Amino acid sequence: MAKFGKKYQDAAKLIEDKLYDAAEAIELVKKTATAKFDETIEVAIHLGVDPKYADQQVRGALVLPHGTGKTKRVLVFAKGDKVTEAEAAGADYVGSDEFVSKIQGGWFDFDVTVATPDMMGTVGRLGKVLGPRGLMPNPKLGTVTMDLTKAINEIKAGKIEYRTDKAGNIHVPIGKASFDSAKLLENLSVLVDTLIKVRPAAAKGQYMKSVNVAATMGPGIQVNPVIKTTKAE
Repeated sequence: MAKFGKKYQDAAKLIEDKLYDAAEAIELVKKTATAKFDETIEVAIHLGVDPKYADQQVRGALVLPHGTGKTKRVLVFAKGDKVTEAEAAGADYVGSDEFVSKIQGGWFDFDVTVATPDMMGTVGRLGKVLGPRGLMPNPKLGTVTMDLTKAINEIKAGKIEYRTDKAGNIHVPIGKASFDSAKLLENLSVLVDTLIKVRPAAAKGQYMKSVNVAATMGPGIQVNPVIKTTKAE
């Protein structure tokens, strides 16, 4: 453990090698967040899927009930009346070709890209740049849409995207260490419930293989995927 700092080692001593119930894990992860900044609480979920096959990939988006604690900067590709709509809904940047040029020049001061369907020809010129960064608008994620107000409101309210990596893992934030435990627990519960609902029919055997929570600078804590929250069932 020499490669880890003293704070990490002290935090690791608090954690036993066992499956914690979710409420207990959330309390513990807050205790391990000892950095001087407000650490993000991340969840890593290992799913029993083989993402090599298209029918076993898990990808989508959901709105966390209490957001992530981070305000996302939204870039919208639109024209005509849709420019006014996007600006009124709180988009950080709205435009067309001028943003294609900026991005081609290396500008990336945004977190999410939204586009109206008629702008996808323009946005398509950025596929090689936006695609690898996970910034390409996608109808399945609600980021290619005529309803810009809804898309922007959801993103600003705490919409997150999830997708399996090559090993079948999903990594997403569920809030900040400063959040109270009930909010983190509800965000975690909504995430797990959503992933169970979108289980691919082709996935065989155990689906929810492991769930871990960790603060940005802290060690991982294993969580029992059966999560009970204080909200009525």
